[in-house]
Amino acid sequence: MHQSKTMQLYLINPSNSLVSIVRVRESRWNRYRVWKPLSLMLLAGLTPRNWKISIMDENLGIPDYSIMPKPDLVGITAFTSQVNRAYEVADYFRHLGVPVVMGGIHATMCLNEVITRVDSVVTGEAESIWPQVLEDARKGSLKRRYDGGLAKLSDVPCARHDLLPDKYAFGAIQTTRGCPMNCTFCSVTAFNGTHYRHRPVADVVREFRMIREKRVLIVDDNLIGTRSKHIHRAKDLFRAMAEANLKKEWVAQATINFADDEELLTLASKAGCRGVFIGFESPSLEGLMEVGKKFNILRSRDFRASVRRIQKHNILVVGSFIIGLDIDKPGIGKHIAEVASRYGLDNLNALFLTPLPGTSLWNQMKTEGRIVLDMFPEDWKYYTLTFPVAKYKHLSLDGIIEEMISCDRTFYSTARILRRLWSNFWHRRQLLISLMGNLSYRKNLRLNMKTYADFKRYCNNRHDFVLANRETDVSERDAS
Repeated sequence: MHQSKTMQLYLINPSNSLVSIVRVRESRWNRYRVWKPLSLMLLAGLTPRNWKISIMDENLGIPDYSIMPKPDLVGITAFTSQVNRAYEVADYFRHLGVPVVMGGIHATMCLNEVITRVDSVVTGEAESIWPQVLEDARKGSLKRRYDGGLAKLSDVPCARHDLLPDKYAFGAIQTTRGCPMNCTFCSVTAFNGTHYRHRPVADVVREFRMIREKRVLIVDDNLIGTRSKHIHRAKDLFRAMAEANLKKEWVAQATINFADDEELLTLASKAGCRGVFIGFESPSLEGLMEVGKKFNILRSRDFRASVRRIQKHNILVVGSFIIGLDIDKPGIGKHIAEVASRYGLDNLNALFLTPLPGTSLWNQMKTEGRIVLDMFPEDWKYYTLTFPVAKYKHLSLDGIIEEMISCDRTFYSTARILRRLWSNFWHRRQLLISLMGNLSYRKNLRLNMKTYADFKRYCNNRHDFVLANRETDVSERDAS
């Protein structure tokens, strides 16, 4: 029987040189904050055996593609902040005559932009359509667009954890998709839907066994969900993981309701949970209402008590806050740092309010003319959540950057880091992970200072460029 020719497939995760946390060579602590490109690993798991697969994660360093064998097909995934580099990679391979297909959240939200720069675009979740993409590529008949829609997670195979080098501190796995929260700044609902979908527990446990790393990131946007049936499923998963004796330690994302169920916390800890990332978003009720974080408003919650209940189970708590809400005024940076310290958070991740395509925040700011960095696709590289790309109601460009610096300097002062480490040592709570997290953030404070200075120069040059063009337009009208 005739066997089909073996085809060479490159799956590429493009880098963004502006993101300091992926500069592993500049700071060894960043190794603990670089995550595997799980979406590409999942696609590799769906790829037939007659394809030879190579996954390139440019966050570990950009390969010299010129000395590598010419592939038959290139697949690229990209968040919005990665898309500039994605286009560069696509251009390189297309000039060699290699077809390029691109997917991911930016390709879905900005289809009209992306489709002009690649041979084929996959919108939505790619699992259901990927085998067809490969078959069409093998026949030389790629369609311009494929729509994957929402995948049935019981049909999602285990990711190919064997295709990446041993250079990551954390493995990666996904157990659920979809989020009913629909926060104004988040595009998860637009991309993955509001329906909370989950993989079979047995599949998750089996894939956990395949992960080489001792520490694992569960990439779910909300591991435990928000409803009672979601919580029951999470408990079943944790019981199965504990019974399987996986000998893994893992971190995940969840809402603050993670603290409300003592049995859930006990089971999570037994299953290996050592850290949870929680979006607090704003220290004020008005701020929470502005971003639509309704779950955090319920029942007049005591956040400090909630954090302590989680920590009592040997689980670290990393909190995320946003700077730049319409309610935010000068002094918000230090205020967030003080509130985060008062809550007892082990790490603080403060981000600029960023309008991402596909979000209601994007639609609002675009309508109001508040998206300042709008020379696309060039300006997409700044949409990392670590640059202020919009016009903020009470904060200037210099002002909002100073608020971020004040926030980080206050929370990651030497004295406060030492207090947190002492507390974790005293309570025998994940001292090494706490140390790595705090030192990584503190090290990046110095890197961020230069990055902010370069960013402000870029914005000022942009401003001069716009003014010069306006003056030219006026002169031309006057001359006519």
